[in-house]
Amino acid sequence: MYTNFQEFLKKELTSIEEAGLYKKERVIVTPQQSNIKISTGQEVLNFCANNYLGLSNSPVLVDAAKKALDQRGFGMSSVRFICGTQDLHLELEKKIAEYFGTEDTILYAACFDANGGVFEPLLNEEDAIISDSLNHASIIDGVRLCKAQRYRYANADMAELENCLKVAQAQRFRLIVTDGVFSMDGNVAPLDKIYELAQKYNAMIMVDESHSAGVVGHTGRGTTELFDLKGKVEIITGTLGKAFGGAIGGFTTGKKEIIEMLRQRSRPYLFSNSIPPMVAAAGIAMFDMMSKTNELQDRLHANTEYFVSGMLAAGFDIKPTQSAICAVMLYDAKLSQDVAAKMLEEGIYVIGFYFPVVPREQARIRVQISAGHRKEDLDKCINAFIKVGKELRVIK
Repeated sequence: MYTNFQEFLKKELTSIEEAGLYKKERVIVTPQQSNIKISTGQEVLNFCANNYLGLSNSPVLVDAAKKALDQRGFGMSSVRFICGTQDLHLELEKKIAEYFGTEDTILYAACFDANGGVFEPLLNEEDAIISDSLNHASIIDGVRLCKAQRYRYANADMAELENCLKVAQAQRFRLIVTDGVFSMDGNVAPLDKIYELAQKYNAMIMVDESHSAGVVGHTGRGTTELFDLKGKVEIITGTLGKAFGGAIGGFTTGKKEIIEMLRQRSRPYLFSNSIPPMVAAAGIAMFDMMSKTNELQDRLHANTEYFVSGMLAAGFDIKPTQSAICAVMLYDAKLSQDVAAKMLEEGIYVIGFYFPVVPREQARIRVQISAGHRKEDLDKCINAFIKVGKELRVIK
């Protein structure tokens, strides 16, 4: 059987490559930070990591992880309810709840697991999930695992959301689900308007803050801080793998009864190992650090504003952004790869995004700004874009 299947796969892979959609991985041989070295020996500036606060190689977090590694070992070798819970896990959950102004938190191996495990334990065929069309793949997969009635509204379209809510009055409980920041475009969900509609039509709200936590809001508390809704959203999911240190680990934080039900019935929690103690210890150190200073958020916001202004002035087509994500629109898949390759020659590490990661004919370079970038780094990136953009006739 595999001989036939092998031939099928080879043809599929060839067609993917011929269409300019084949994804190749570059290899980094240094710690993740703003300046990195890749396996070719070339030193480049990294502008496509989720390292928004520049904490992936933070000495504070590395030291906390080292100490926990010595004191608590490498891994837990178990799920939480059997023998996989340490006091470090409980302390981190408490820190996350305090940070977001919620009642309780549950940790997962990744936010993909948090989103995959949140719907099925809470809702059934009597209920409704109303989801933004640009929500992350993990939310889409999580919704598929649940028997609730499904509604979808166009990205940030409040008229469509209201229509969905009207129809969903036929169901028992209603949950509106949205990304806080949409990862491909960089726009922020209009959570203030979503909250108004939720109040009007008796619905709950879930927000995935993976790309907004640590980034959006004056102190980085995400969209609930930005729209003065701290503590008013029932469910927040997020990750430790982006702004919060860049390692691994996800979480769901929110109303205590919801969190308790997830502890009892959420399958990714019940059947996956708990995160390593060193990751929990580094997370605790990170939240302690962020509670004392707003320096990194201030630097990130200033860097993002500077970069976006420079790119717009140069004539690039940039998606409107309220985050640290700057989508440089190129539309053609092959062109996005050509631009990325030319940018690497200029010492700038960026990646082309194209179908199926984004819709067809919506290819782009997704630039991600970090608090770790210096002004001269931003200037080098802008100038490289201008040089490559003119060479490939993206700009005049």
